[in-house]
Amino acid sequence: MSEYTERSAQELVQPIILLVDREEPASEQHGIAAAALASAQAFLHDPANPEWHQWAEGAFAKSVRRADAKMFAKVRAMFPDQAVSTVGEASAVGLPPMPAAELPKLLAKLQVSGTQLPVGAPLPPQPLTIVLNASLEMSTGKAAAQAAHALLAWVLESKVATVSAWAGAGFPVGVVALPAKEFRKGARKAAGPVIADAGRTEIEPGSTTAYVVTAKTR
Repeated sequence: MSEYTERSAQELVQPIILLVDREEPASEQHGIAAAALASAQAFLHDPANPEWHQWAEGAFAKSVRRADAKMFAKVRAMFPDQAVSTVGEASAVGLPPMPAAELPKLLAKLQVSGTQLPVGAPLPPQPLTIVLNASLEMSTGKAAAQAAHALLAWVLESKVATVSAWAGAGFPVGVVALPAKEFRKGARKAAGPVIADAGRTEIEPGSTTAYVVTAKTR
């Protein structure tokens, strides 16, 4: 399988920019959680944007791109209305969907493949947790994209009051990776959709990658 399969020119993709500091990178779970939260918070910032609905009805594509501190600051300056999502020591910015072939040059030159953060300290338990399939051995960037799929899918399918309560609590989000057997068992209690990957990068098409569980569904 090739590392990357080209998208169609007009396919909408949501860019997520993950800060990867060259000297003191965040730990992996923090980075994954920050990227996922950035995706959800970008949607919640402007849910009436028609491109969100067009995008959600299609391939639901995301692109997690890494940026060092200098480039991350440039992205923030280019998109001042988009908030920075921070989890622990990690930060990320989620943007609205845009055609794959029309990404601004600043974004297009940011790297997608090969993003890997150090394992570091795990996140403490949270009332909302993203569960990843550890057996797939995904890179940090791939896992971040799958976590973002799962979290935003949960937002889109949950009641407004449920999402508002989560937001009011400060958007708490945890991340755990489980072996295949435990992952499949836990999926029965998923609070939202179980994500199946399209297979464009790293893993086989149809692989189940992530889902969300909440304190009420465990």
